[in-house]
Amino acid sequence: MAENMGITEIEGFDLVGFCTRTKNANEADSSSAKIAPLWGRFSSEAAPQLRGNPQVYGVYTNYESDHTGFFDVYACSDMLSTDMSEDFKEVQVKPGKYLVFSANGDMPQIAIDLWGEIWSYFSAGDCPHQRAYTTDFEQYIGGNEVQIAISVQ
Repeated sequence: MAENMGITEIEGFDLVGFCTRTKNANEADSSSAKIAPLWGRFSSEAAPQLRGNPQVYGVYTNYESDHTGFFDVYACSDMLSTDMSEDFKEVQVKPGKYLVFSANGDMPQIAIDLWGEIWSYFSAGDCPHQRAYTTDFEQYIGGNEVQIAISVQ
């Protein structure tokens, strides 16, 4: 369950990681899901190269339309360099207004559950915010906390 939620202005920042293109309907079927394999690749190939105090993110961008269309998803960090691997892609978290949700619990289930709450929140008829579908991102804090920032108009 979301522990808190609030609006914040984010200046924007650059990250590097692996990318795939998918849509939510494909992620519901394990035979067409791409996000879990993307994170598996990040864990095995990129995470061992992280040093210091890296921040790990999941970034959702280049939306075809809304939550039903295709989008790019990145498993990425602020401590990788495109010099490390030609497979690493750069992504920018766009500056703007974000509604930030956070929760604590066992990964990855807590992130999955929090996304369910976010979809419910934005589909409610009395929702006071409208998604911008520019850039949304997850930030993983420690081993059991996730913050999900949704771009809003």
